[in-house]
Order: sequence, then C-alpha cells, then structure tokens
Amino acid sequence: MSSSPHHRIQVNPNLTLQDRLVLKGLLDDINARETKEKLKEVGQSENEHVGNGSVVTQVLPKDQDLITHLRSLNNPNHHSFQPTIFQTFDISPHSLSTNPILRTYTRIATKIIRDPKDIVIFTHLLLYFSTSLPSTIYLYKNFTYLHGIIHTLMQIWYAGAYTLLKHQHIHMSGVLMKSFPWNIIDQTFPYIFDPLHGHTWNSYYYHHVKHHHIESNGPNDLSSTIRYQRDSISHFLQYWARFFFLIWIDLPLYFLRKKKPISAFKALFWEISNYFTIYFLYTINTRATIFTLIIPLVVMRLGLMIGNWGQHAFVDDINPNSDYRSSITLIDVSSNRFGFNDGYHTSHHLNPRRHWRDHPVSFMEGKKKYSDEKALVFTNIDYLMITFTLLRKDYNKLAKCLVPIGEEQMKMSLEEIEAMLESKTAAFNEDKIEEKFKS
Repeated sequence: MSSSPHHRIQVNPNLTLQDRLVLKGLLDDINARETKEKLKEVGQSENEHVGNGSVVTQVLPKDQDLITHLRSLNNPNHHSFQPTIFQTFDISPHSLSTNPILRTYTRIATKIIRDPKDIVIFTHLLLYFSTSLPSTIYLYKNFTYLHGIIHTLMQIWYAGAYTLLKHQHIHMSGVLMKSFPWNIIDQTFPYIFDPLHGHTWNSYYYHHVKHHHIESNGPNDLSSTIRYQRDSISHFLQYWARFFFLIWIDLPLYFLRKKKPISAFKALFWEISNYFTIYFLYTINTRATIFTLIIPLVVMRLGLMIGNWGQHAFVDDINPNSDYRSSITLIDVSSNRFGFNDGYHTSHHLNPRRHWRDHPVSFMEGKKKYSDEKALVFTNIDYLMITFTLLRKDYNKLAKCLVPIGEEQMKMSLEEIEAMLESKTAAFNEDKIEEKFKS
C-alpha cells in the first residue's frame, strides 16, 4: 500500500487568499488525523507531550476561527475586508487605503456596481468596452487577417472570465446599480458582448438557470453526463455533438414537455435570432464575421461541454441525486482566481444564488456535511484538465490532486483513490436511471 497521497499536495501561492486558507485548513485536518494515528501507534494519548520529538503535535486553528476570518474578508464594514478589484492579484486593505489611484477607482466603482465585493466586474466591463467592442467594429471597417487572428485569440482568452461574469449576472439578476443609467447598461451589455464571446442571446440563461439547475445533472438534463462513460473519448464526442448541433431545438422541446410554452418560444426565438444576425453580418463582411462571431461560437460551445463534463464527471452510483455526490469542488487558480470561484461547483448547486465570494466560507461552514456525504475536493487542477485527464484515463494524476476529506478518504491509499474515482465515471443504463432517479 502506498503512502498517504496528501503528502504530494502543494499549496499554490497563486491561489486566492480565501482558497489558501481553506486548503491549509483541510491539510491541517489531514495532519491532525495522522498525528493521532502516530500517537496511537506509540501508545500515547493525543494530549501527551512527546519528549523525543518523534511526533510533533500542533495546536490547530478551530474551524470557527477560520470561518470568522473568511466572513470578515467579505464584510465591507470590517477592517479586514478585501474587495476583488483585479483577478490577477489581490489588493490588501493597506494598499487600498494608501494608494490614491486605487481609492479613487474603488470609490467610483462602488457607485456603479451593486455589491462592493464586485469591483472586478466593473474592471472587466471596462476591459470589454475598451478592447472587444472597438476591435470588432474596426474589423468590420478594415479587416486584416493579422488583426482578425489577434482579436480571436483575445476573445478566447477573455471567454472564460466573461462566461463566469455572465454566470453571476444571470443568477443575481444583474450586477450593476438599479438606478439610471447603470440599470440600462446592466440589461444591455449582454446583448453586445455575449456573441463576441461565443454565446447566443439569452441561451445561457434559459439553459443554465431555467433548465440545468432544475434538473441538476439528472436524466432530464440535456447536458447530463450520467448516460455517458466519462473517460471515453467517443462518448464525449457524442455528448458535445448533441449539444452543438441540437441544443437549439432540444431546449425548446424540453420546455414544451414541461408545459412551459413561453420559455420554449423565448429560447427558440433568441437562438434563431442570433443565428440570423450572424448570417446577416456574414453577408456584409464574411471574414470579419468568421473571426468575431463564428469562431468564438464554436470554441465556446466546445468549452462549455468540456467544462460541464469535468464538473459532473464523478457521479456516485449509490446516491446520484445528491449535489454533494454528482458535482465536485476545486481549489485551484484557474477556476477560482480567474473564474469567480467557479471551482466551488457543489456549493453553487446547493444555492445557485449564493454570491461567488461566499463559496469558500460556505464550504467551511458545511465541511462536515461534505465529509459525511463523501464529496470530492481537488486542488491544482481545473475542469478542462479534469476532462482531458479523464479522457486519457490518467486516474493516477487525478488521485494525486484529490484532497481527502473525512475519515474514509483519508485512510485510502493512492491506488484506492484511483479505483474510487474510476468507479464514479461509469455510464448509467436506463434501468439504473429508473431505479436511482425515481420521482
């Protein structure tokens, strides 16, 4: 049996402050258990002093202290409050109070955004208005292939963060102040930037909010992974192809089956309207439309399915209805620093309207439940890499990224974790679906 796999876990210094605190807390739990086991082996109680230094006990911070600290970071009235201004790096309260440029920028932004934690959203909107929009307009006026390639690469780079910004927007019913003129900008900017990042108008809202969170990866979810073998390339290609070619009609038909004809009409109307707009612009400037609208659309729809596959790749065969057992939590830089804490996917499914900054503290508050439910937590890997790693059947790498929580996972060897993860990627047949998803 191999040594405990958590010894390989490194705390990435580029994690957000909240993620570093959460991950260190989980690693402290593992170390505390191992210390307890070592003390048992030498016949000493947990409270005995070890004089020879062979086993060192530590006074571990209480979870409640960590929870209190995490809450203070999100509380605008607390001296420890840290608004998110940029994604690439954190701004300390000292820097915010001593830098006049940051103070002025923050003061302006807080008059425009609804939540003082969301200054980064204002930052991103400024970025898109100053780069994406003028670049697109210029390509239609004076297209060159060099500009087209650079623009497309820029939009692909932006796409992940924009999608998660939009994710916050649709779940919270907006992100800017409800007063004029910000309410108008709040309602209209998605119609400008969605197509530039590969989304069709309102499709994300109807598919994600009105559909995915209702069905929650169950058998009626059009993006459900349960019927597919999640480490199979051919199954993934089937999964992506159905979404790419049929979602325009599958989603309206779903709403009709659920006796929601208005939602069916709206979903179809916005999807078709977007396609006709792309076709119209294609007739005006073919090359500009390919680089600004068509390539981003193809890339986005591939990315969405790669991401969703990773988010719901590991499904428990005993209780697949549980949000704890059909989704995962990631503590990684890409998902949380650059993706508005998208790594806390289980927390998001438990409460879709939870603010993105509140996911780490919610995770710590519910840590015992996560442990009892045998939830999966990974670090130093994002959803895209989970999908790619699964399709290579590299369970060893996935096992090394798992952060064990709870006694059962902590006792597992690396090989046992690999086997456990592989068991959660098996496709469900219709008989099993009927058994496990009874109404």
